[in-house]
Amino acid sequence: MTDDQASTKSAELACPSCGEIVYAGEKFCEECGHRLDGAEPDGAPGGAPGPRPDGLSPAARAGATIKQSSASLRARRAPAAVPCAQCGGTAIDEDGYCERCGLRQPVDRDHVEIEIPARDAAPPANGTANGTAGNGVAEVRRLVAAGASDRGLRYPRNEDAIALIAHSAGIAAVVSDGVGSSQRPEDASRAAADTGAAELAARLDSGEDPAEATRAAALKAAEAVAALAVSPSEAPSCTYVSAVTRDGALTVGWVGDSRAYWLAAQEPPPPGGDDGPDTAEFALADLDTGDTQPDGGDAVEVVDLDGSRQLTDDDSWAAIMVAQGALTEAEAEAHPNAHVITAWLGADAEEVRPHVRTFRPSGPGTLLVCSDGLWNYFPQAADLAGLLSNTGEPASGGAAPGAATGADPAPSAAGGPAADPTADPLRAARTLVRRALDAGGRDNITVAVIPVLPALPTQSTEQRR
Repeated sequence: MTDDQASTKSAELACPSCGEIVYAGEKFCEECGHRLDGAEPDGAPGGAPGPRPDGLSPAARAGATIKQSSASLRARRAPAAVPCAQCGGTAIDEDGYCERCGLRQPVDRDHVEIEIPARDAAPPANGTANGTAGNGVAEVRRLVAAGASDRGLRYPRNEDAIALIAHSAGIAAVVSDGVGSSQRPEDASRAAADTGAAELAARLDSGEDPAEATRAAALKAAEAVAALAVSPSEAPSCTYVSAVTRDGALTVGWVGDSRAYWLAAQEPPPPGGDDGPDTAEFALADLDTGDTQPDGGDAVEVVDLDGSRQLTDDDSWAAIMVAQGALTEAEAEAHPNAHVITAWLGADAEEVRPHVRTFRPSGPGTLLVCSDGLWNYFPQAADLAGLLSNTGEPASGGAAPGAATGADPAPSAAGGPAADPTADPLRAARTLVRRALDAGGRDNITVAVIPVLPALPTQSTEQRR
């Protein structure tokens, strides 16, 4: 999530390359790696930082907002496991910048992809979702879910985390977004995603009700994140959203402003010619209490799904303003406080009370779980569904790809056919990440894509009817 509310630095100096505020005595700009002391490091003639392994020039990163306080970036050192990719230096600071030439070192978490193959699917020849056999004939490994996470174009690291896991009767996914104003947000999101997904799978495999498993897993994740704090002033924190499929039903749980969506394979005709909003209806009481049920223990009502919609409601200032009728959705999103969250996981959070909801789709579709790096550009379910259609364009209201960068809009996804999540969920996940990057990529971007087919009615069900 963006950290527009973080305290601004008080120094007056600015990096001559990207304009980021810097402090007197610093050797390198923390934003772009530009050398500030005028010295010429070995391997970087003229004091220039040289090419970046991620292909981004300092100019391309201008204007970014770093997602942590300046104090956390001060002179912390860690021994380098490998030498600098550019100059061979071994002094790499904790944020991944070479102290000798200023180059940010590439890390595995910059871009992550996850695949969950069908239980009866054998791996293809080249280990990808769509392999090629020795005779040149394409081999297809059927995937039941996939996810992707990317650090985006503006931030020096990926503070999102994703976990996907198969349980005995479906898929469980968790996406977490580190709160940039906290310490070690990347550790918080990783702990939340891994702990939440493992707890979900264990409880679902034991036969526990999905709603209860979802609530318990969120609380377990909250405990794991809170345990990371070394002091009250250094409490890593993050958002949390989970989604579970079982027996044709979907159960989602969340704390914060990471979201889950249902993208129907076929939309129902609009009632009376008015398609209305596609976001989930919510009451202000839900935003305040944090739990769908008053006592947090009763069975969660199952809601029928006929068309695409947002399944979660943000724990945010903007959502409260809209629920109160004080601002329209557009006005709230344009406000400086738009991304101030009102609930999160962390030792500095108040009592964590996860929201939990269960839905039963009337037809096939896709369960999408994502961080705000995607939905900031495409907030409506119809926009997200449009990105995966054969046009590759949002249905309405979403950002046109390339708009934020001034570039020409990108062609449709993969330049032609639709990115069908059922046929290839990994391609769908990659498409959504690419569209967010094309639209500006100002934040970390994380998506989990889970195709869902409705459960067939049992014989006993037919007899009762």
